[in-house]
Amino acid sequence: MTFKDHMAEKARGKAIRIVFPEYVDLRISQAMEELAKGTAVVPMRLSEPTDSHLRALMEARGLSEKMARRLLIKPLYQAAAMVAAGDADAMIAGAGSPTRRVIEAAGMAIGLAEGVTLPSSFFLMAMPDGRVLLFADCAVNVAPDAEGLAAIATASARSFAALVGEPKVALLSFSTGTSGAGESVDLVRRAAEISGFPGPVQADAALNPLIAEKKGFAGGDANVLIFPNLNAGNIAYKLMQELAGAQAIGPFLQGFRKPVCDLSRGATVDDIVAAAHVVAAMV
Repeated sequence: MTFKDHMAEKARGKAIRIVFPEYVDLRISQAMEELAKGTAVVPMRLSEPTDSHLRALMEARGLSEKMARRLLIKPLYQAAAMVAAGDADAMIAGAGSPTRRVIEAAGMAIGLAEGVTLPSSFFLMAMPDGRVLLFADCAVNVAPDAEGLAAIATASARSFAALVGEPKVALLSFSTGTSGAGESVDLVRRAAEISGFPGPVQADAALNPLIAEKKGFAGGDANVLIFPNLNAGNIAYKLMQELAGAQAIGPFLQGFRKPVCDLSRGATVDDIVAAAHVVAAMV
């Protein structure tokens, strides 16, 4: 069973209502048709704005009625308001919208979960050999500080546990343990101290037990890889796609009260269907 099949099976019968504000995009409409054939997802288009949608926006950020009505004209905000009001369980967008716009709408209407101060993102990387890894943050936070990196690691561990299984986190760096020094290494080391997860560690030691042993790192079987900045994370996941044949599923946003998926603008119909099943499994 492929990972996509596993997610579809995990979500089967849930009938999770997912709103797709970009349903006019041909890829989205085709994915919605495919999803409607199953029992995991109830794909939804935007509905007419209601008083409950208006209240959701006004209460979430203390907006005036005039400002809330202006925002509800925008599809992303309308979809987020539907989720906030309970008319949908989750939203999937981003096929034609920048990540920052999806985050703005979700943050404005849905809001952050209790105790969360930093939204972040993750990709699930389905490898040709059957392994599933989580990469974070590859889409949102350009240069998180130590506290932010620790928050990303904690959120990512929770996401992996909810979707796949036991998380084994590694905070990546160009240095393992005390073998290197510098501002970037110190930042990862501090994030590891705050979060309690292992790091700093080089990618080979994080993934290969033999190399980990040689470098004095306890592990080598990580499945949740936390990159020190957006440059590293984004480059890594795209290299895995192009050179290793991995399927990158996501990005999924973390930290909001309800699940939100921010699609890559290059997402295929197959990617969108897989993303919807992951979102349904998270609800």
